[in-house]
Amino acid sequence: MIREIAAKDAEKFLELLMEVDDSGFMLFEPGERTSSVKKEETKISQFLANPHTTIFVAEEDNRLTGYIIGIGNTQKRKQHAAYIVIDIRSGYRGHGIGTMLFEKLFEWAKQRGLKRLELTVIKTNAPAYHLYKKMGFKLEGEKIGSLIIDGEAVNEYYMYKWLD
Repeated sequence: MIREIAAKDAEKFLELLMEVDDSGFMLFEPGERTSSVKKEETKISQFLANPHTTIFVAEEDNRLTGYIIGIGNTQKRKQHAAYIVIDIRSGYRGHGIGTMLFEKLFEWAKQRGLKRLELTVIKTNAPAYHLYKKMGFKLEGEKIGSLIIDGEAVNEYYMYKWLD
């Protein structure tokens, strides 16, 4: 089931974030995230109070299996765009959850009159790159050495989707 997150999901959401950080493809290193259930509850409440942001979660058997975050803009020149962050628990990848999360986010974006969605993906994360292409995202550019992972400079792709 795909639904908007609620403040009561804070503990499950933090557990999910900590697990997906271990994938090596997210911004945080494994174990680097220093949050708490209370902090996540506050962040979730702030997201839900802001009409330019959202978080949708995938849930199965009372467990969060994935999420997608849409971060919009308040500046007039950027109000048409939102930045996307998505991840799925490792055991649930490849089962259509990412597609369902994107479809829900696309609905949200269209309801708000958004025209541009953007995201970044580590160049070596082929499964995510292929999902984004499948969902209609196009390669916009490559950010050279944008991250240092295990002591090595890693490139990220910039991708975008234009909504009609």
